[in-house]
Amino acid sequence: MAQFIEFVTNHPLLSLAWVVIFLIIVGGWIKERFSAIRQVSPTELTMLVNRQDGIVVDIRAEEEFKKGHITGARHIAASQISEQKLSGLEKQKDAPIIVVCQAGMTAQKSAAALTKQGFSNVSVLQGGMGAWTGASLPVVKLKR
Repeated sequence: MAQFIEFVTNHPLLSLAWVVIFLIIVGGWIKERFSAIRQVSPTELTMLVNRQDGIVVDIRAEEEFKKGHITGARHIAASQISEQKLSGLEKQKDAPIIVVCQAGMTAQKSAAALTKQGFSNVSVLQGGMGAWTGASLPVVKLKR
């Protein structure tokens, strides 16, 4: 214990950095645990679509969507979601909605917007399309 106290007193900035990093990690974990938006794996996404008629909403750029997307996915830009231009999605507020982006990071904001708009079962594909293709799951490519 004496060595720990000596380290902290000799390296206050480094110690502060460790405390901040720890708090960020714990805060993120707590936020994820109590969030209304679930993170789903590619396997869980497949089960939601097949068993509960889940709807996959791909928010990537249109060019990326055309290069390869999940079968049956609807392309709705993130800006359209925030502007509430949902292309008929409003009629399915109780259906499972799975939001997909490239890496699973930007989908959180769109999923939160959908939740605020009254959608009750919104999830995000953990790892995004990178996780989907990394699991060697099929994609549909549109011709240009």
